[in-house]
Amino acid sequence: MAYWLMKSEPDVFSIEDLANRPQQTEPWDGVRNYQARNMMRDEMAEGDGVLFYHSNAKPPGIAGIAEIVRTGYPDPTAFDPASKYFDPKSDPNNPRWYLVDVRFVRQFRRLIPLDELRQVAGLEGMALLQKGSRLSVMPVSAEEWSIILALE
Repeated sequence: MAYWLMKSEPDVFSIEDLANRPQQTEPWDGVRNYQARNMMRDEMAEGDGVLFYHSNAKPPGIAGIAEIVRTGYPDPTAFDPASKYFDPKSDPNNPRWYLVDVRFVRQFRRLIPLDELRQVAGLEGMALLQKGSRLSVMPVSAEEWSIILALE
């Protein structure tokens, strides 16, 4: 089992939105970064844990937990001209963009803010906390996962 952190702006799609979806499950669409795409396409597995991170929020932070329930498959929004994620260079026969399905596990009792995460021993190497880290999908070590769950 692996662990991940996935970012979403709460005014676009929040952990509450995920909790309110049918079967509390949603495709994680619209990722348009090759490194993040590769992780979703090649590395994520059913049952992997996800820290659901609210980005571009005041304050930004980890809002809860989800899990991967379907491994990488072509992102249909890339083929839809009406979608804001449309990519005319993506071909259904040779897809450029992939997604995974995530399911709500639980919302934290409190948001764990980014500023607090920066102060926690053991999280110094966490990808989220590195200068210049802007990926919307990133790996989380088992140790980082345990430390963060203990913060709640």
